[in-house]
Amino acid sequence: MLLSIDTSAGSSVALTRVEGIPGAFESSSADTMKHAEVIGSLMESCLTELGASAADVTAVVAGVGPGPFTGLRVGLAAASAFAVGRGIPLLPVVSHDAIGFDALEEVDGPVIVVTDARRRELYWSIYDGWCSHGLPNRVAGPSLSRPEEVPVDFEGRALTRWDASEVSAGLLGIIAARRLAAGLEFEHFEPLYLRSPDVTMPGAPKRVNS
Repeated sequence: MLLSIDTSAGSSVALTRVEGIPGAFESSSADTMKHAEVIGSLMESCLTELGASAADVTAVVAGVGPGPFTGLRVGLAAASAFAVGRGIPLLPVVSHDAIGFDALEEVDGPVIVVTDARRRELYWSIYDGWCSHGLPNRVAGPSLSRPEEVPVDFEGRALTRWDASEVSAGLLGIIAARRLAAGLEFEHFEPLYLRSPDVTMPGAPKRVNS
C-alpha cells in the first residue's frame, strides 16, 4: 500500500492501494497551524483503521507543495522519516495535482487551481484536461502571485477558478499509483515554497578601521 502525506494546506494522510483504487482510508485536519501536533495521530489512525502496520506500506507519497514553509516541511519530514526508516521509496507529487484531479472531474475546459500562500499572495496552477494514464494535465505552475496577477485565461480561453483550502492525500496516492503503473518518473523531492526564505546567511563582517 501507499502511505500518502500532505501538509501544504491542512494536514492529510491516506493509505491507498498500489493499483490506485480509491477509498482505502484517509484522515485529515483542516487546521493550518498544528501540522506537527496532528501528523503522527493521522498516520496512526490510517494504519489502525485498516488493521495495517508499517510493514504493509511499500512506498511513501509526499506532497511537495506549493505551501508555506512551516507547514509544508512537517509533512515532508514525516514522509522522509517513514520512508528512510522502512527502507522504501519516497514518491514526490505536486500537491496542486490532487486538487487539479478533483477539479477536472467537475469542470470542462481549462481550470486554475488556487490556494492561499499567506502574506496576501496566492499559489496557482493551470490544468487543461487529462494526460494519458488518467493524470491531470498541468500546463502552467505552480506559481506565486498577488491576487490581482492570478491569470484569468489560458491561450485565449477563460479559466474556471477552483479555490481550495485542503489537499486530499488520497488523491495524491491515486496519482502516484497511476504513475507507478505507467512507469513514469516522479518529481524531485524538493519543497515548493516558491518564496525566498526570510532568514538569509549574513555577509562577511565589515572591516573596522582603528
